Amino acid sequence: MKKTIPIENTGQAYLELLRDRGIKYFFGNAGTDFAPLVEAFSKFAAEGKSQPKPVLVPHEFVAVSMAHGYYLVTGEPQVVMVHVTVGTANALGAIINAARSRVPIFFTAGRTPITEEGCKGARNIYIHWAQEAFDQAGLLREFVKWDYELRNFIQLETVVDRALEVAMTEPRGPVYLTLPREVLAEEHPEITFHSPSRHAGITGSLSRLYPDPELIKEAAQILAKAKNPLILTDALGRNPAAVGALIELAESLAIPVIESNHTYMNFPTDHPLHLGFSVTDSSAPYLKEADAILVIEADVPWYPSVSKPDEQAKIIHLGVDPLYTRYPIRGYPSDLVLTADPQIALSALTKEVAKYRTKMKSTIQKRYKKLQKTHDRQRESWKKEALKVKEDKPIDPRWLSYCINQAKDEDTLIVNEYDLLPTQVQYRYPGTYFAAPHSGCLGWGLGAALGVKLAAPDKTVIATVGDGSYIFGVPTAAHFVAQAQNLPILVVIFNNQCWGAVKWSTIDLYPQGWAVKTNNFPLSNLEPSPDYEKIIQAHQGYGERVENPEEVLPALQRALKIVREEKRQAVLNVICKHP
Repeated sequence: MKKTIPIENTGQAYLELLRDRGIKYFFGNAGTDFAPLVEAFSKFAAEGKSQPKPVLVPHEFVAVSMAHGYYLVTGEPQVVMVHVTVGTANALGAIINAARSRVPIFFTAGRTPITEEGCKGARNIYIHWAQEAFDQAGLLREFVKWDYELRNFIQLETVVDRALEVAMTEPRGPVYLTLPREVLAEEHPEITFHSPSRHAGITGSLSRLYPDPELIKEAAQILAKAKNPLILTDALGRNPAAVGALIELAESLAIPVIESNHTYMNFPTDHPLHLGFSVTDSSAPYLKEADAILVIEADVPWYPSVSKPDEQAKIIHLGVDPLYTRYPIRGYPSDLVLTADPQIALSALTKEVAKYRTKMKSTIQKRYKKLQKTHDRQRESWKKEALKVKEDKPIDPRWLSYCINQAKDEDTLIVNEYDLLPTQVQYRYPGTYFAAPHSGCLGWGLGAALGVKLAAPDKTVIATVGDGSYIFGVPTAAHFVAQAQNLPILVVIFNNQCWGAVKWSTIDLYPQGWAVKTNNFPLSNLEPSPDYEKIIQAHQGYGERVENPEEVLPALQRALKIVREEKRQAVLNVICKHP
């Protein structure tokens, strides 16, 4: 049916459409192009309309990262708006993160007024000339699925629905819409639009991708015949419901699961078939021994220059875009490709392999027992590693990670930007762990954690970041939002006073080189290290510097108590070993 609502301008009509389409939040860092929207939000407030709620985020990278984190929990896209070209440039790294993570963000930006005079909203300040670009969307076109500029009021409903529908279509990702000030400021008495929208895809309710039944049979046969089958996944847990489907398949044939470079909780870490997070571990050559490998939603299942499967191993790739067609080069072998929704495909595979289970009963039981012993030995070894360094000073990241696991509970959500070691932390339930996108644009963790907390206000949220990631996360902007929006999170800084990845890379490429010989790594040290714990104090939060290993767990418990009971954000600046 159609709905007609009285309005005053296009900006108000735009917000009415977003409200009708279920957009709850409008993350923004405003500029002169926002004036019609500021006016529209003010009118909304006077009318008692609470959605979408405007959230001021005083840096674009944090704003996009918040929308990213919100989606991780809810599966609902939200709107981010920035100021013309300059705001788009500031947000670009976060958009790259969203693109490579397949996160649908409705990313918008104002457009410098096109007209120099003659209409409402025309240029009236010096920046309106210098901020214009010949192709504003060209700044980020490679990393969005769709870009467009709103041309007139008449097409508003079509444009909004198109943006949301494209963003939510698999593989999902960000879209970009520019909004000229004159168009937003155009005066109109009412807007008429379909409510609900006649575009089912804006809520992601498109037809899900079903696998070819014949390919399912072939994949089942490959897995059933294999002596050493293996499952590798990175982002299956993007859909929490798919985790249960993976457990059923793994158990049906006793197939070990390795979370390779994982960005989600994909498989319970305490499950006997969970065999860790690395396929390059020399003490556990699972990859080389495997004769059938099922790769599920994993862009980098292994590093060919370091370790790769046997030439005779059968490789199956499964996912909504299993070949990662937006990556310029990616040469992993694929004997069978299942382009499908993983949850659906895994359930179908489990049904198909059931035909082989009776004849394989003894094989499955023996393999399960063997893998369970390997799992137990692996966990015991990891625990010993942490306890061995529990007195080391500076603090060892393994001990810090181990203590975080002791301090958290089942209602804690972890947002990890690199430094929390997965071998020391246990996850049992989907949707409890989110890690940094593989695109590697630093700073994601702080904003994403705030978005996660906004989406799950009753949960405890811990963000684990390095000192470099904390700097890149624009902490003053992030802490401002946490205080303003009442989003108490705990940030744990693994402060090793250096760019660890740069140092590791140098050591790896030149193990006998000058940097190693002289212990001099230019462009790598982040010293003198600031008192990061003091930054949060300016935002009425709790900050503490932790240097002694015996103080790690008590400090975590103190900080978590403040977050949970006092509802204040907290930062622990933990002084860790250099790499």
